[in-house]
Amino acid sequence: MDDVLTSMAVFWALMLLTYFLMQNGLSIFNDVTKSMGMFMLEKALGPGIDLVEGRPGSASKAWIMQGLLWLLAASTLTFEGLWMMHDPLALHSLSAWGYNPTSGSLLYAGNYAVLYGGIGMLLIGAGLHILPRLARTELASEKNATLVSFLWTTSVLVLVIGAHDSEVLGINIIFVGTVMHVVAFLAIITNQLLTVSKRQGALAIPGWLIIFGLLADPVATVAVFVSGSVETGVGQWLLGHMVGGTFFFASAAGIALYASSSASGNPLWSRSLAAAVLVGSIATINPMGEVDGRMAADMLGLNLGELHVTSEDNLVAAFLMALATIPIMALAANVLITLRGGDAFVENADSAGTAELNLGASMLLPLAIGSLFIQSDAFAATPEFSGLAGTLMLMGIWLVLVPFSIGAALHLFPTVTGRHLLSRNRARWAFWMMAGGAFLGLTVTMMADMIDMALIEATVEDPSSLSGDLRIVGAVLFYGTAIGAVMHSLNAVSGLFRGARVDSVRDTSSSISSESYSLASPTSVRRILAGGADLDTTVVPVGESDDAGSATEL
Repeated sequence: MDDVLTSMAVFWALMLLTYFLMQNGLSIFNDVTKSMGMFMLEKALGPGIDLVEGRPGSASKAWIMQGLLWLLAASTLTFEGLWMMHDPLALHSLSAWGYNPTSGSLLYAGNYAVLYGGIGMLLIGAGLHILPRLARTELASEKNATLVSFLWTTSVLVLVIGAHDSEVLGINIIFVGTVMHVVAFLAIITNQLLTVSKRQGALAIPGWLIIFGLLADPVATVAVFVSGSVETGVGQWLLGHMVGGTFFFASAAGIALYASSSASGNPLWSRSLAAAVLVGSIATINPMGEVDGRMAADMLGLNLGELHVTSEDNLVAAFLMALATIPIMALAANVLITLRGGDAFVENADSAGTAELNLGASMLLPLAIGSLFIQSDAFAATPEFSGLAGTLMLMGIWLVLVPFSIGAALHLFPTVTGRHLLSRNRARWAFWMMAGGAFLGLTVTMMADMIDMALIEATVEDPSSLSGDLRIVGAVLFYGTAIGAVMHSLNAVSGLFRGARVDSVRDTSSSISSESYSLASPTSVRRILAGGADLDTTVVPVGESDDAGSATEL
């Protein structure tokens, strides 16, 4: 049976149906659906909804701050996992407390913490701010989104614990964490759909990337169940990559495109390339991710199936993964050129988040091509490069997804919180620590992986001392990532209380199409044009204002 093509066909059909319903509604049932949605978001929770504040921006702030804290936990777990590759008894003293972690369990827990805790919460937090701006409306329920952030954090904590030991007292706690995660995720989807339903005019492509990134996660799960491939190794592998290419890639693309235009003051370089990213993220299989479906199987409470790939599945999967290089190249080029504008270097390099966006876009294509070779090799009868898969996945996480998500979050921080980060210099040092630690540490670790693979190929039983030394160096270098995460977290938390207030209009512009441009402060002709103005646009002086400016249509 052709599991890949069948599952993808069901997925495409369901996504087209979803888009049709969003565009055309459900006739007389549309208002009823909206009313029921708002009831479920707020009134159905009873007094619990009053536990959090509902002022504009509170939800986005809650998600972003928790996401930054999860990056700290994730970097620590990953560092410990890398260190224990060389020294398995490094945390032996904790066994007295009943805690016996291994390198594999720590890295697995770190992946849950960074993907769903750090990256996931930053993506959703940024989306809660960006999507209402693009829709020219307010978030449907700030209170619900704020409250749900704590449920999401709890679910990630359960998943991290389950990564060490999936069963506690006979209960599959990874599945329990998944159930909590699904409830929180559905609440966010409902909230954003209600927000989009109130949009004033057409929604820009980055907005569609964000909303489809949210919707495609449950739709992909349904598609794999409907096709009947969910219990097979191929179906589980496919589900992991479908979620990776939609929720993680598409959402990251949406916020990166928005933030690159807003942070640089340059118009989005190409709407056509942005559309290619949108279509490509849905129509292809993103090659970045695991070489098996372990995470998908564990979260669904299933046994991991063996990856027996038929020739038809191999052909379809290889073609769709190769085709994914088109949206990947389109995203990288669009972000990089938008950041630079007409200059050779990134403008406003000292602005928080700009350097991270530049790093993520620069590393996206080479890591995607490397992942394509690894994934294609995994389908072979005798995989030769499987030893590189784990480290390459970590590089994709820490050098692409983390920079995109944290870059957008740092850029939006002043607008969301009303205060600037405590120290721009600390943000710069945090970037170099995280970027340098991840790049150098994981590169050295991959060199150790190559040595071990060569020894296995040569049937040498004794471990290489050089490989062990390289793993020590790699772990020590990656420790810089943990330090950078600490600096980012402290900078943001301190900024909430001690950061300079945002008292003037913030220059956030994008490729906006407008009939008038409000001039509230001295600016350049370049920034006026970047705001979407043309030769016929009326420039209206409005004086100083305390309201933050924003992009409305990319």
